[in-house]
Amino acid sequence: MNTSPRPAATAAKAEAKSSGGASLFSVLVIILAFVISYCVYKFVFGDASHFQGGNNENNPNPGDYLGVVFKGGFIVPFLMTMFLCVITFSIERMLTIAKAKGSKGIESFVRTVRQKLNANDINGALAACDQQKGSVANVVKAGLMKYNEMARERGMTTDQKVLAIQKEIEESTALELPMLEKNLVIISTIASIATLTGLLGTVFGMIRAFAALAQAGTPDAVALANGISEALINTALGIGTSALAIIAYNYFTSKIDELTYSIDEAGFSIIQTFAGQHGQTTATQTV
Repeated sequence: MNTSPRPAATAAKAEAKSSGGASLFSVLVIILAFVISYCVYKFVFGDASHFQGGNNENNPNPGDYLGVVFKGGFIVPFLMTMFLCVITFSIERMLTIAKAKGSKGIESFVRTVRQKLNANDINGALAACDQQKGSVANVVKAGLMKYNEMARERGMTTDQKVLAIQKEIEESTALELPMLEKNLVIISTIASIATLTGLLGTVFGMIRAFAALAQAGTPDAVALANGISEALINTALGIGTSALAIIAYNYFTSKIDELTYSIDEAGFSIIQTFAGQHGQTTATQTV
C-alpha cells in the first residue's frame, strides 16, 4: 500500500525542473552582470575626462576615483561582475526567504498550529496554513493532510501511521529546501574566489610596477603609479566583494536554519499529537 500521495518520481521531476530554472536564471544573471561591468569599466570609468590630458593612459585627475578604479586593469570588470552577482543574488534570496516565511511571523504560526493540534482542531490548523502560505506552511499542510488520511485509515498500526506522516513531512521538506538554498552556492563560491581574483590583479599590478622600476635610467613614474594603482584597486575590490559575500552567505544560511527549525518543530508537534491521541484510541479499542 502506497502511503504517500507524492511519488518519488514526481518529487524528483519537480526538483529537477526547479534546478533547471535556477541554473538558467543564474547563468543569465552572471552574463548580464559581466556585460554591465565591462561597459561601466570601459565607457564610464575609462572616459577620457577622468584623466590628465584627456588620455586614459595618463594618471587620473586628482581626487577622481572613477579614473583610479579604471587603473585597476582588466581584472576590475571580473571583480565588478562578482560584486553585482552578490548584490543580485542577495536581493533574490531576500525576496525568496521572505516569501517562504509567509504572511505572518513563523513563531506565531507554529504556535497557532500547536494550539489547534492540542485542541484536535485539524481543520483549523489547515486553515491557518492556507492563511500563512510559504514553505513552512506548505510542509505543515502536507503533514496535516496526511494526518487526516491516517486518522481515517483502519488497516495500519499506529506506528505505521506515524511513520507515514513523518515520511510525508520529510518529502515535503525535501521539495521546499532546494528552493530556499538555490544560488547560495554561487555566493559562497564568490566569497572564496573574489579574494583570489583580487590577489591575481595585485600580482599583475606589482609586475607592472617593478617593470617600471627596472627600466634603465630614470624609472617611468607613470607606469610605476599605474602598476601600484592596479595592485591596490584589485586588492580592495577583491577583499570588499569577498567580505560582502561571506556576510550574505552567513545571513541567509542562518535564516534558512530558522525556517528548517520551524518546520521540524511543527512536524514534531503533528507526529506527537497523532501518536498521543490515536495511540490512546487504539489501546482503548484493544481493551
